Amino acid sequence: MQSKAQVRRTSRPLRWMTALAGAMILAAPVASQAGGATLPTASEWRNPKDTVRIRFSPCGQDRMCGIVTWASDKAKADARRGGTDQLVGTNLFRNFKRVAPGEYKGHVFVPDMNRTFSGHMEIKGDSMIGKGCVLAGLICKQQVWTRIS
Repeated sequence: MQSKAQVRRTSRPLRWMTALAGAMILAAPVASQAGGATLPTASEWRNPKDTVRIRFSPCGQDRMCGIVTWASDKAKADARRGGTDQLVGTNLFRNFKRVAPGEYKGHVFVPDMNRTFSGHMEIKGDSMIGKGCVLAGLICKQQVWTRIS
């Protein structure tokens, strides 16, 4: 029988990957622009379980950021347990920059862990494939987010 601490510890990499995948969607609007030279005005994306929605918009020269616009009660509770009192309005995806056509790198803040990680995303149409690794690449996950506007 696992203790509560063990259950939470094993679920964290999955949550981290969820957030990281979200980061990947930051660049999706950028990829749709000719050559990626012009940043889009804004777009909204949802994670696979539709528990978090993020609005991506420009945040500096040639960079995109993603701010939480809506979250389920469970997502809010998980964030509070991790030390983030106000999930809606939190900048989760920070400074994503185009590194190749349709590919972006940046940083992802994971509120339920209160940590920031490096992330990579690839945009294909209205889908964003986010990938991230922890423990020097020993544990990797990917997730597909969907554009909703």
